[in-house]
Amino acid sequence: MDKLSNHIKNVLHGFFLSMGTTVAEPATILPLMINYFGGSPVLIGFFSGLLRGGAVLMQLFAAYKAQHYARMLPYLRRVFAARFLSWFFIGVAILLFGENHPTLTLWSIGIGLFLFSFSAGFGAIYFREIVAKIFSHRFRGKTMAWRQFFAGLGALISGAVAAWVLEAFEPPLDFAYLFMLSALLMGVGLFAFATVDEPVKTHFETKIESFTAFLKHALEILRADRQLQIQIATFLLAYGYLIAMPFVILDAKETIHLGGKEVGILITVQMVGAMISNALWGKLGSLGHYRLVAVLSIAMKLAAVLMAFFAHSLWIYGLIFFLFGAAGDGSRIASSNLILILAPEEKRPLYVAVQMNIVSLGMFFSILGGFLLHFGGYHLLYGVTLLVVLAAFVLSFRLVDKAP
Repeated sequence: MDKLSNHIKNVLHGFFLSMGTTVAEPATILPLMINYFGGSPVLIGFFSGLLRGGAVLMQLFAAYKAQHYARMLPYLRRVFAARFLSWFFIGVAILLFGENHPTLTLWSIGIGLFLFSFSAGFGAIYFREIVAKIFSHRFRGKTMAWRQFFAGLGALISGAVAAWVLEAFEPPLDFAYLFMLSALLMGVGLFAFATVDEPVKTHFETKIESFTAFLKHALEILRADRQLQIQIATFLLAYGYLIAMPFVILDAKETIHLGGKEVGILITVQMVGAMISNALWGKLGSLGHYRLVAVLSIAMKLAAVLMAFFAHSLWIYGLIFFLFGAAGDGSRIASSNLILILAPEEKRPLYVAVQMNIVSLGMFFSILGGFLLHFGGYHLLYGVTLLVVLAAFVLSFRLVDKAP
């Protein structure tokens, strides 16, 4: 375990994957792109949820199929190929259809996002299992913090490039070029992780042949494990910040002038927040303090949403996006490591799938946000978001970061 080569490949994967996906960042470019093609706030919320949470339906099925996989890497490579092709397809579709066929363009974007996220339902299970096999509990916090630090750096570079492309080319060519270029960069990271040295798994739970029986077994585990219930509830509600996050950029657009330069600044600030925060998350993770990581990251989400009520200048919006970036990385480190600590080795894919399958429903909170904004305005949107994240903050103090 803890091989340097695997650590480097994990970091490279995060760096290039982040460079690729930042061009459709749900807090900045994606809402502006959907808005350009005539999409409503509800559609923006739906696409934001689709990008983040389209994988939710497949995670339990992926865990069921992977019960007795001795190695996950061959299956993960197929997922990587599907993700690369679906992302590149979005850029090609925008280039071909563009503003002359806006409805067809929106459909193409939706299909591409669905395929990209849908395939991740399998990939998330395979990836978590591989990470659990190749890194120890303490080192895992360190390598994931380094991964997220360089992911932030990659997003920072991508944000600068995106700002230049948005200024240099007219829509929709700028969106098309961003997706095609980012797909190529993403491919480098996918190739890096596809070559990690994965050991063969030898400890397995008795295989459940029926998917229905597998679901019943998953439900029994959820009912019996109180700490699993607390983890799921905490991180599901922590995703409540997504109710408002995709629409803050639209609020800023109405409140202050936003050109390509300003959008690039906000993307950059968000990624700087993620990068800087990982020094803290990595240190706390190496000490095993994952509950504290969860508490602090959720507190940052609360502060960001509260500031959105009163934002009226670029620097305040910059602080909001800084906190979004820092909090998002902290929650991911806490959630992914706490479930691996809690889960017995033979049941690890099942535990991961149960938590991710339920918690990932929170990625669709942006759809609720679209309806709240459409019918009630920004104050209702921010108010509901604040209450949901506050509930997550209270629950986070009941998390346990020690192995049972």
